[in-house]
Amino acid sequence: MPAKTPYPILYIFFPVFLLSIFSCSDKPEPVPARDYKKAMRTFVENISARGRDLHPDFIVIPQNGVELTTTTGTIKGGPDIPYLNAVNAIAQEDLYYGYDGFDLESPYNIQMDIGAFLDQARYNKKTILVINYCSTPAKVDDAYQKSADKHYISFAASSLDLDEIPSYPATPWEVNDHDITRIDSSHNFLYLLDPESLGSRQEFINAIKNTNYDMLITDLFYDNTPFTPDETASMRTKANGGKRLILAYMSIGEAEDYRYYWKDEWKNHPPEWLAEENPDWPGNYKVKYWEKDWQNIIFGNDSSYLKKILEAGFDGVYLDIIDAFEYFEENGE
Repeated sequence: MPAKTPYPILYIFFPVFLLSIFSCSDKPEPVPARDYKKAMRTFVENISARGRDLHPDFIVIPQNGVELTTTTGTIKGGPDIPYLNAVNAIAQEDLYYGYDGFDLESPYNIQMDIGAFLDQARYNKKTILVINYCSTPAKVDDAYQKSADKHYISFAASSLDLDEIPSYPATPWEVNDHDITRIDSSHNFLYLLDPESLGSRQEFINAIKNTNYDMLITDLFYDNTPFTPDETASMRTKANGGKRLILAYMSIGEAEDYRYYWKDEWKNHPPEWLAEENPDWPGNYKVKYWEKDWQNIIFGNDSSYLKKILEAGFDGVYLDIIDAFEYFEENGE
């Protein structure tokens, strides 16, 4: 009796095998998850490119979101060179005081973890700005000294609302009468986001002129009206005659319902890029910052926020809510 041939088995198997191939090929490819960190890096890089197209020396400083400084978002990742080249400095809140509450020392592990990113950025020739929230003189002194030991430029905010010029110390850290034209020449800075807290428009301008801070970070607007180039220029001179840098605050990870671009109908009929309200800051709304319509508001046309900052004569922009990627990584779109 002849041996059994294997071909009938192959004959049965082969169509089934082919069927499995074709059935798999008909399935839709899964949509990859959005890389929210990469999307924010690209956003910042594009803001920087637009600003420097219009003003070659335009300064760009992102606040928080230090994970963006590396390619992987971890300290083991190498530096993200395009992102670092797009910015002049990296700013960080709460490094030594304020992470768990005003006038409270930040946990040691936070100081170490965030500090590792900052040190890597500084190694790659980026200036580091640190904002601590404390008012007890001993804690203020400690915050400034720890920053100085790391060669960071720091500011101890005496109010969480950033609405006052601190009374302590009486003069800025390492006060000087130099003309400051570069971030890396600064020794200190003032972070003051509520101009109206100091009185009238002119009273605010006068208060700034009476200080000796090397750099001012403030709002573009007083009572919803941008500062004029002449007003900005007048605030650029320190009380001792030296020149300072002036940067305008701009939130790019949240929309604010008190800004010129806000439309009343968005409350009930929000645009697709507008997400939920921030429960900690009423009137601030998360945004899908990768969407073109939002980016146009920020930098994409001649009526953009960035263009208004340039027209007002500011030296640069201070970008906030850079860490908006954390919200979308946790909650999705």
